[in-house]
Amino acid sequence: MTERITLADMHAVVGMMRGAAKRHVMPSFRCLDRADIRAKSGPLDIVTVADEATERDLTAALQAAWPQALVVGEEAVAANPAIVDGLATADLAFVIDPIDGTANYAAGVPLFGVMVSAVMDGEVAGGAILDPVCNVAAFAARGQGAWLEDGTGARRALHVAPPVPAREMAGNASWRYLPPDLRDVVTRNLPKVAGSWDFRCAAHEYLMLVDGRCHFLLFNRTLPWDHLAGWLIHAEAGGYSAHFDGSPYRVTDRTGGLLYAPDRASWQALHDLLLTPD
Repeated sequence: MTERITLADMHAVVGMMRGAAKRHVMPSFRCLDRADIRAKSGPLDIVTVADEATERDLTAALQAAWPQALVVGEEAVAANPAIVDGLATADLAFVIDPIDGTANYAAGVPLFGVMVSAVMDGEVAGGAILDPVCNVAAFAARGQGAWLEDGTGARRALHVAPPVPAREMAGNASWRYLPPDLRDVVTRNLPKVAGSWDFRCAAHEYLMLVDGRCHFLLFNRTLPWDHLAGWLIHAEAGGYSAHFDGSPYRVTDRTGGLLYAPDRASWQALHDLLLTPD
């Protein structure tokens, strides 16, 4: 049995992420040829040579540091979907999103990130999100708080925004992947909050949320590479989240949506405002 993942472990993972981003992500940014970009499941689901190189780099680094660990990369799962099934039972696993916001990255928009989470016995044990452009990273380990570190090594604790009434909240509801009936409800109700925006990049949206720069996020798809890291950092920063039906998010969940808020009372008020038909 592997001992628990520590904050020092996740800081070491951040170092691996910074190294991989320096070697692969930033050199290719705004330098990709058309042949360096291809579609996966459809025209809105793309991958670049930088995604693949970054994932290979991080996979090798994580396996060198934790030889017994299962590594689940988004691009590896695209090639072999069975890999992700190991998350439920592995003593230790790492989940990689080599470039979150690939559409932005491929278009030359500087809103993308690298995300890695650690999973132990089916529970999220650590998470890290790197903004390679600004060289800022958020990271957390279960029960050990959430932290933001800049490129100089300066570090400070992360805290979610203070609770406010639901109509005074600002954040993002990623409505594109909602079922049609629920999408209609959410898009009708979204003007009721104070403000909303969409970065097309969960990594940056989580970075705002965990640093108290916004109040809420709403997602329908719950793929592990998109959300495990941000979910844990948000929880360690003091926030509350749950599926749309109020049940807790689990590593193996692929449906049910996710709603994030500063605390449980705020979550319920926001749920009632956004997800309840008129």
